[in-house]
Amino acid sequence: MPARWLRRAVTFACLVLPVFGAQAVPAFARQTHQPCTSCHVGGFGPQLTPFGRQFKMLAYTLKVGDDTKVPLSMMLVEAFTRTARAQPDPPAQGFDRNNNLELEQASAFLAGRLTEHLGVLAQATYSDNGGKLGWDNAELRYARTFQASGHAGIWGVSLNNNPGLSDVFNTTPAWQYPYMSPDLAPSAPAAPVLFGGMAGRVLGASAYMQLDGAWYLEAGGYRSLSPAFLRTVNADFAGRIAGIAPYARMTYTRNMKRGNFEVGGMLLSMRRGLAGTDAAGRMVSLGGPTDRFQDVGVDASYQFIDGSEHIVTVKALYVDEHQRLDATYASGGAEHRSNSLQSLNVNASYWYQNTWGVTLGAFSTKGSRDALLYPVTGRPDTNGDMVEFNWNPFGKADSWASPFANLRLGVQYTFYTRFSGARSNFDGAGRNASDNNTLFVYTWLAL
Repeated sequence: MPARWLRRAVTFACLVLPVFGAQAVPAFARQTHQPCTSCHVGGFGPQLTPFGRQFKMLAYTLKVGDDTKVPLSMMLVEAFTRTARAQPDPPAQGFDRNNNLELEQASAFLAGRLTEHLGVLAQATYSDNGGKLGWDNAELRYARTFQASGHAGIWGVSLNNNPGLSDVFNTTPAWQYPYMSPDLAPSAPAAPVLFGGMAGRVLGASAYMQLDGAWYLEAGGYRSLSPAFLRTVNADFAGRIAGIAPYARMTYTRNMKRGNFEVGGMLLSMRRGLAGTDAAGRMVSLGGPTDRFQDVGVDASYQFIDGSEHIVTVKALYVDEHQRLDATYASGGAEHRSNSLQSLNVNASYWYQNTWGVTLGAFSTKGSRDALLYPVTGRPDTNGDMVEFNWNPFGKADSWASPFANLRLGVQYTFYTRFSGARSNFDGAGRNASDNNTLFVYTWLAL
């Protein structure tokens, strides 16, 4: 025990201290010769400014200068997680029931311009939780500008591995708050498939268009990747999608003198079979009926940007999912063939001089009663609130070593008012929802 804690303490220190002497260059900042505040609220990702949204829609291809640079970057996240009450069992192999220090992410990125109109954002990540290196977010994007009949816009195509990853607003589940969260703390027992249910397990393509800086339309589809390929990239296989799962997105943005307002919606429909194991214990696709998931989401966001002094953002997302669980019902895993989930996420943040930030958030997941899907209480209902404080010392035009390094220090606390359908004794063993309240402290370093 003492030796492992010492090792993690040394790891934590090694992540914090080298930033003051780091010479590596974040790929996008190196390519554009811009400070991180040009693209990101708070001087650090992933919240995008209007300039950052255009940079992404234009396929990460904006470039300053004629020099050739390899578009590589890296990210390290060291975190400490403490729950109000120790968990009944360790959250993962090699960790304790509480007070865990972890190298949560060590990522390498291929990120930036490949040709005049083609760009890439591809991430590979290692984590202490699992001890494996696997693929993460991945997108290849092609984009062009156009003018026609007095209108101007951008059109493009995105090839990616997660519905919503191509989005430029931080309201879709792929990019929404919290931007960094603990993987060693309890979480809601269920969520709509848009909330990461397909991430890294599929490959899809979508075409998009922005018109006059206001209207944004995107439509595409996703197919399952094979179990063999997913084993190669250390991703989970959760069953094969039948045919193509369509995805669509539409938003309207109104730009104002000191900010912007966005409202939009998204659709996802998927039919998926069950996964099983073969004689060697490897995940394979089972035949037979499929489960169908239909997600409809609405979102809105507002940004107030008063130069670099004061920035306020407000974001909201509501997703309603209808489920037809023919496969799960036939296998005895569901009490009802038809079920539903509803998820609401709201957050607001304030940043002073792109350095000091505070974020308040609230979340709620509710669903229909099913004693087999949710065997303890029969309901997935989980509600809570979050508060987070951040310090970003770098990322500005006049920062030390700008734009070669960036750092975020964060303290986040999650309060649960209901967990897995109950306020108290939700697991039948006397645990209350508030026992899962979580303190999460992290150092997020980008180079």
